[in-house]
Amino acid sequence: MAPDLLIGIDAGTSVIKAVAFDLGGRQIAVASTPNRVLHGPDGAAEQDLDGTWDDTAATLRALAGQVPQLAARTLALAATAQGDGTWLIDADGRPVGPAMLWLDGRSAPQVQALRASPAGAAIAARTGTALNPSMQSGHLLWLQAHQPQRLARATTAMHCKDWLHFKATGQRATCRAEGVFTFGDHRSGSYDPEVLELLGLAAWRHLLPPMQDGIGPASPLSAAAAAQTGLRAGTPVVLPVMDVPATLLGGGGVAFDARGLRRVGCSILGSTGMHGWVAEGLEAIRPSAEAGYTMMMPLPDVRARLMSHMAATLNIDWLIGLLGEAAMLAGAASPSKAALLARLNDLVLETAPAQALYHPYIADNGERGPFVDPCARAQLSGFSTRLGLPGLARAVFEGITLAARDCYAALGPMPEEIRLSGGAARSPALRQLLASVTGVPVRVSHREECGAAAAAMCAAIALGVHHDVREALPTWVDACLDERLTRPDAQQTALYDQLFPVYRALAERSRAPWQDLARLRSAQRTAATSPHPNHDQG
Repeated sequence: MAPDLLIGIDAGTSVIKAVAFDLGGRQIAVASTPNRVLHGPDGAAEQDLDGTWDDTAATLRALAGQVPQLAARTLALAATAQGDGTWLIDADGRPVGPAMLWLDGRSAPQVQALRASPAGAAIAARTGTALNPSMQSGHLLWLQAHQPQRLARATTAMHCKDWLHFKATGQRATCRAEGVFTFGDHRSGSYDPEVLELLGLAAWRHLLPPMQDGIGPASPLSAAAAAQTGLRAGTPVVLPVMDVPATLLGGGGVAFDARGLRRVGCSILGSTGMHGWVAEGLEAIRPSAEAGYTMMMPLPDVRARLMSHMAATLNIDWLIGLLGEAAMLAGAASPSKAALLARLNDLVLETAPAQALYHPYIADNGERGPFVDPCARAQLSGFSTRLGLPGLARAVFEGITLAARDCYAALGPMPEEIRLSGGAARSPALRQLLASVTGVPVRVSHREECGAAAAAMCAAIALGVHHDVREALPTWVDACLDERLTRPDAQQTALYDQLFPVYRALAERSRAPWQDLARLRSAQRTAATSPHPNHDQG
């Protein structure tokens, strides 16, 4: 039997998915396994390395239960995964402690100190990326200060996808996208010793693995990995780009016309929000020391310029959670999440705009775009007793899309069109508000698993099914784009044009109070954990 399938894996923070595609990019089947985040004190967010690999292998076995003769039919395998974070292994390939995830905020003091120094701007200029606590550089600084023995035992510092690739093949490598924006020079596309010096991490240069460009070379699946996954030993395994550039690629963020690359935006609205565009050459890349990423794409001389805010649909999850709690307090059965989401979408679209202003900074580790502030917190402003549930829901949805506009505004002129993927692509309210708040038409990708599809597409290119990314786009990406556009409501866009500067000004004026609240929270935690004196003594 000639192999006729490609497997793309997307190992997210909360779910690991394995997806089978035919060689033309059509999705055949998907299997998923929940992933576990271990939260600890001071903003710790970790995952077990062995557990993540075991869950990935189990997900592949579950996929085989859906696809007859999957092992014999698989031409190649590729795994993308959550970006940033730190996954340390020793000389024998064993984990050196748990992985520090991109959600881990323990390095905030080290990162803030670097950002406040001249080194912060110099690092951003070279890497094309502003420092933030999600990055491996900050994690290594924290480990250097607090757990130097872990670093001393480590021989390689990986990211999640690199760990999965290592477990599958025994090869230690990372993608150029992730290696360069953390420790490299985005102009040369290679590691930069000066960046390591500026970071204060030159002593750990030996931890950085070789970089690949995301479309090969392929390495054979090891016998041990084959036994765990149920696939054939020797199956080619490709290391693609990390999840954000993969989802941008799979969701339509790379578009060509007769003149070359088009300026289309790509918004990925899942638990977090990521917004940006791709450009050819260096002239369109203007790094900022405040926020934003520059990532190498698997095309010659093409980079993505991206801005990320920490919480997008997390805000809607919070709102749904409140509604469920309210139903319980009233003694009523809580509706399903799907039913609540559908009703919220209707409420938002039926409700008058701008009844209140909501800043969606609800993540426990603050914000990273278009500003970096681990103390940032969500806030609802400008409301009165007349604000009901519909108005509150509308404000939350508006806040998510105002944050998206804030990210695009920090990157430069608005794109001609925004390609939308992630969970929000299924929300009519978020689609319409994104168009009206930004003033830009929105086109949805109907591709359910954009990251996994891009990983499989990278494998297809590595194996010669397609010559390059541009040749693969029509069947793998463009065929999944909706022909219809969601267009801005001109009247509402005019209103949001007036509201947006107020949104930005309120956030800026809140920076000092956020710091004060953070100090109060810290003092409360300290008091709660301090031993109480025994007043009976003496």
